[in-house]
Amino acid sequence: MRDVLDTLLGAWRAGETAGLVTVVRTFTSAPRDPGAAMIVTADGAATGSVSGGCVEGAVYELATEAIGGAAAVLERYGVSDDDAVAVGLTCGGILDVFVEPVSQATFPELEGVAADVAAGRPVAVATIIEHVDPSRIGRHLIVRPDSAEGSLGSRDADQRIADDTRGLLAGGVTTTLGFGPEGERMGEGMRVFVNSFAPAPRLIVFGAIDFASALARMGGFLGYRVTVCDAREVFATAARFPEVDELVVSWPDRYLADEIAAGRIDERTVLCVLTHDPKFDVPVLKAALRGPRVAYIGAMGSRRTHADRTRRLLEAGLTQDEIDRVHSPIGLDLGARTPEETAVSIAAQIISGRWGGTGAQLSATAGPIHRGAGMPDEATPLLR
Repeated sequence: MRDVLDTLLGAWRAGETAGLVTVVRTFTSAPRDPGAAMIVTADGAATGSVSGGCVEGAVYELATEAIGGAAAVLERYGVSDDDAVAVGLTCGGILDVFVEPVSQATFPELEGVAADVAAGRPVAVATIIEHVDPSRIGRHLIVRPDSAEGSLGSRDADQRIADDTRGLLAGGVTTTLGFGPEGERMGEGMRVFVNSFAPAPRLIVFGAIDFASALARMGGFLGYRVTVCDAREVFATAARFPEVDELVVSWPDRYLADEIAAGRIDERTVLCVLTHDPKFDVPVLKAALRGPRVAYIGAMGSRRTHADRTRRLLEAGLTQDEIDRVHSPIGLDLGARTPEETAVSIAAQIISGRWGGTGAQLSATAGPIHRGAGMPDEATPLLR
C-alpha cells in the first residue's frame, strides 16, 4: 500500500470513498507480493497494481462496487489449464486479494498511519479479511511498537493480535495470520492480514569510489536507505554522491561500531565494503562479522586480494567460518566491467540471497519462478 498511500490519503481527506485492493496472500508463481495494492477513486481513476495487469480488470470492478457501498470481500484469482483465460491470471500463480471501501468512516486512523510512514516510524495495519462473523470483516487495528489504535472487535483479539503483529513489524514482515474468532492462536475462524510499514532497510557502502556511486543509485532504486561512508573527505562529497540519503566522513570501522551500538544495524542491513584497502577493509569487516547478524556482507577485490584479506582477518582473530560469510569477490558472475554493470551484479547477489535464488538462467530451471511461495490450504476460499 505504500506506493499508493498518497492517492488514498488524498481521497480520504476530500471526504470521498475509495476502493482499496490489496494482495494478502500468494501461492506458487504469483506476480506480486503481499502488500501490493491498487486504488480506485470516486472518479474512476486507478493507481497501482496487484498483478502486473493480469487481473486488474476484475478487481477494478470489485473496487468500484466497494465505492458504491458493497461490503469488503476476499477473492482468489488463479490459473489452470481450463480456466487461464477466464480467470485472467495467465502469467501463472494464485493470489488472494482483499477489496475494501476506505473512507473517514471505515478507516479513521488512515491519516496517522500515513504520517508514520512518511516519517519513517514503524507501524503496521492488521485487517480482518475472514471471520465467522461477517460484520467484523474489514476491521482494522493499527499497531505501533508501544501502542495500538482501533479494534478488531474484542479486547482479547486486539491484545493477542497486537502482540503477534509487533513481532512481524520488528522484522518488516507482511503476511496473513490465522486465529480463532477471538484471537485464539490455536483456533480457526479468523484470518488477519498484517501490512508492516517498517523503515526502509539500510545499504551501507564503505568507500567513496565510482563503483560506490553506481551501487548507491541501484540501492535507492531497490528501496534501500543508502549511506556512503569514507574517511577521505576529498572523495566523500555531496557533489559526487548527490543521490544518497546519508554521506559520512569517518573511519568505516568506527562509524559501523557506532551504528551497532545505537541499534541501527539489523537483519535487513546490507554492508558493501568497496574501499579496496586493507587499512579500511580489515577493521570494518571485523566489526561487521562480530556485530549483529545482517542480510549481506560483500567486499570488493580480486581473488588474490581476498586471499590476502582472509590472511589478515585470521591474524586479527576471526575464524574461517566467520570470514566465509563475506561475499568476495563481490557480486554474481555477469561479466560486469563498468561501475554500473558491477552495481547490477552486486544487487543481483543481494536479491538472490534474500529470496534463495540460484543465479541460474530461468530458462534453464524448472518449478516456480518466485521462491518462498506455498500452496493453498483447505481453509482458503475457492478460485473465483
